[in-house]
Amino acid sequence: MGEHIIKLPDVGEGVAEAELVEWHVKIGDVVREDMVLAAVMTDKATVEIPSPVDGEILWLGAEIGDTVAIGSPIVRLKVAGEGNVRPQGVAVASEPPVKLPTPKPETAAPAAKTPPAPAAAAVAAEVKPAPSASKSTGVSVSGAPRPEGEKPLASPAVRLRAKEAGIDLRQVAGSGAAGRIGHEDIEAFLARGPQVAKASGLTRNDAVEDIKVIGLRRKIAEKMTLSKSHIPHITYVEEIDVTALEELRAVLNKEKRQASGGGERPKLTLLPFLMRAMVKAIADQPQLNSLFDDEAGVIHQHGGIHIGIAAQTPSGLVVPVVKHAEARDIWDCGAEVARLAEAAKSGTATRDELSGSTITITSLGAMGGVATTPVINHPEVAIIGVNKMMVRPVWDGSQFIPRKMMNLSSSFDHRVIDGWEAAVFIQRIKALLETPALIFVD
Repeated sequence: MGEHIIKLPDVGEGVAEAELVEWHVKIGDVVREDMVLAAVMTDKATVEIPSPVDGEILWLGAEIGDTVAIGSPIVRLKVAGEGNVRPQGVAVASEPPVKLPTPKPETAAPAAKTPPAPAAAAVAAEVKPAPSASKSTGVSVSGAPRPEGEKPLASPAVRLRAKEAGIDLRQVAGSGAAGRIGHEDIEAFLARGPQVAKASGLTRNDAVEDIKVIGLRRKIAEKMTLSKSHIPHITYVEEIDVTALEELRAVLNKEKRQASGGGERPKLTLLPFLMRAMVKAIADQPQLNSLFDDEAGVIHQHGGIHIGIAAQTPSGLVVPVVKHAEARDIWDCGAEVARLAEAAKSGTATRDELSGSTITITSLGAMGGVATTPVINHPEVAIIGVNKMMVRPVWDGSQFIPRKMMNLSSSFDHRVIDGWEAAVFIQRIKALLETPALIFVD
């Protein structure tokens, strides 16, 4: 029998390190060749690491959330035959996983041939103190209630203490004259709180769960923090009458027409119409299709319109990108949106498909609410937010008539886009969506 070390492979595109986001195995597991051992994340792309050999897991070299340098040992296996390392000083299955140090990319030293010895790992291990029991957070519990309308008797100091503890004084039995409540009654009430609560069917929950922010959620947090800390947002909300658009969309979706590349044309949603309206509006205001380089103080105004579509997936928010929307017709936009949405949800979207946007659309679908305040996808300068569609009564000058209405809630980088320019942009999109035939006119 021998042992085999698996190192974090080069995942391509010049990446020097990756974040470990998932283990598919544990110490003691028997694995087969090509079985997935772990998943690592670079930027927004997740890469699975397979086993090159059959064997039994002896050691795991990182914890979820760790950043691991390319070439660092991550798994040690017991294998049939000689393996690729000598067995001296090897951690065994009963020993705890050892956390590998993570050098910075610019100073990364060559990966060690063997993991640190268990003793060294034990000395370096960080011991976290157990969370202390929290003080009473003032969850009101039931006691002997006073008659309806009777005001509890208590001094201002006692009332203040009860208020800070979240206690309803009507639930506290007073031991003083005429049922006056004192500090000792508050203390007695707090002391018996859990028992009283149990008797009433209510229980206090003082549990605190620490959840490590890793993987895509950490990337999202970093991106949102960067955007809000760097970009002064201005949000503009406008109401759109999409009755005519919805009628046109229904007619187009009923037609069974062939796509230019063969096959049937995709079913159209609202998004392809909005994308084409944005393309026309950007032709009049090209500064909306820009990236702001904070460090250089330069605005990169792009000719190609690459529209990011913010999509919710089981792993979190990602933004697949429809490249060159200016060169796509409405059906081509629809087909590409559907393809990218499926790739994002299944986790198969590539890094190229998840990067390179110059302006973004965000939509919560039926849960879109009346208005939102979208966060700009840094370093872009604009994001168009789609709110839910609903039938509302609209005054036509003589009567109220039912119309399908939808709000656009859009945010802009106020360093680049003035409020007037934002309003002109959205009003142009409004005009195109309310008279959708104009979308097809060059």
